Parts: sequence; C-alpha cells; structure tokens
Amino acid sequence: MKTLLKQKVVLFSLLVLTIMSSCTSYKKVPYIQNSSEYKDTTEGIGAANPRIMPHDILNIVVVNSQDQHTAMSYNLLAPLDMSRTTSIYSQPALQNYLVTPDGYVNIPTIGTIHIAGLTIQEAEQLIFEKIKHAFSVPPIVTVNFVSYNISVLGEVTAPGTYNIKNGKVNIFQALALARDLTIYGMRENVKIIREDASGKKNIYEVDLNDASILNSPYYYLQQNDIVYVTPNKSKAKNSDVGSTTSLWFSATSILISLTSLMYNILK
Repeated sequence: MKTLLKQKVVLFSLLVLTIMSSCTSYKKVPYIQNSSEYKDTTEGIGAANPRIMPHDILNIVVVNSQDQHTAMSYNLLAPLDMSRTTSIYSQPALQNYLVTPDGYVNIPTIGTIHIAGLTIQEAEQLIFEKIKHAFSVPPIVTVNFVSYNISVLGEVTAPGTYNIKNGKVNIFQALALARDLTIYGMRENVKIIREDASGKKNIYEVDLNDASILNSPYYYLQQNDIVYVTPNKSKAKNSDVGSTTSLWFSATSILISLTSLMYNILK
C-alpha cells in the first residue's frame, strides 16, 4: 500500500513539474506580449529612412522629357544616335554606381560628389541642386538602392542573405524571410550587428517579446545588417548529444544494473 502511495506521489510531482516548465517556456515564446501597453512614439526617429553607406550600389538616373540630350550627359551611357528617342532609361541596370570606401560616387558631367551618410531623398536633392541650372524645365533625379542586403543567422529556419528591393525592412519581416525562429531561438536576446559609415561595427540586443521594440531605432534594419538569433540552453545542451550519448547510455545501463542487483540482494 505504501509503495503504491509513493508511486502516486512521484507521478503527481512529475506532472506538476511538467506543467510548471511548460508554463515557464510559453512565456518566452509569443512576440510583443505587452501589446496593450504599447504607445507609438516613433515619430521623428527616422529609423525607416536608411542612409547611403560606403560600398553600396546605387541606381542613379537623370530624366528630362523636354531636354533629353542634356539629361543624357548626366547619365552613365548615351544612345549611339542622339537624334533618336531611344534612351538609356530603358536600361536602368546600366546606371549603377558603386559608392567608394570613402563615400563618393563619380557622376558624368558633375564629377565626384560625397554621398555617404545621406538618405535617398537627400542624395536626390543634392544631385538636383548641382544640375538644375542646365535645364529650362526642372529635371527628375531618382536614386535607389541596388545592393540592399540583410543577413539572418542563428536559430532560424532558413538562414541566409536576403536582398530587399524597396530598401525598407523591419526585424519581423527579416525573420519572416528566414521563415521564423526555431523552437531553440531566444526571442528575448536577438542581436543586430551594424556597421556605420566609418566602418565601425556595433552590436545591439533587442527583445522580440517586448512591444517597445516597435519604437526602437533597431526595429527597422539598415543595409548590410546581420541579425543573429541566439540559441537557448536546450540547444546548447543538445549540441553535445552526438559526442556524449553513448557514454550516458553506458553509464545509465550500469546504474540500472547495479540498482537492480542491490534491490535483489537486499530484498
């Protein structure tokens, strides 16, 4: 009777521990848990407006329908027959500029201008101010990112480097591209590795469980950001399974054998 009671106590204790551990684990799983406390304070942060960095590839095109000949002089290539309407604008891939390590681009007719550290809109305005005098009708200047890449590593389903076509991506969209975190990913400790215009690298930590991340300057990613999802303790423990499993099985078998032998002797 006592043996049966002890077994019930042990089973009940195991059940309670399992429930408690399940509840504790669940608290770490949902994103932005305190959403009811969230208030939008992102106004003026400008985090969604990335700045041009050294080694970026930009697409820069000058267009003016009233004066195509002059506009052509500010683009990389011109048509063979300037009298024809065929123009470079049908070949935007040929208008790509590599930003030098010290932050410059060399634009035809204008020459070398420093562009690193500017937003896309600021770069367009800078180029516009330098060429507007050459036109009777204001030209249109467009600048776009070609090489806007972010990398997602660590405990995600599909780690890799992803190209963002519109130059705007937040951390949840980046994780969606990587098909979300695995069950081993630490949502409260996601690292963002970011390089500034001077080449200095910084590491920032964000908590995906906290709704305040929506107001964080690291909510929107910048080109060449690296998102690293830290593995939890369970993954760290499991990483040694391959090398130690046989040892543990052997030790467990020996203990069971010894326990059984002692039980039979003392019975």
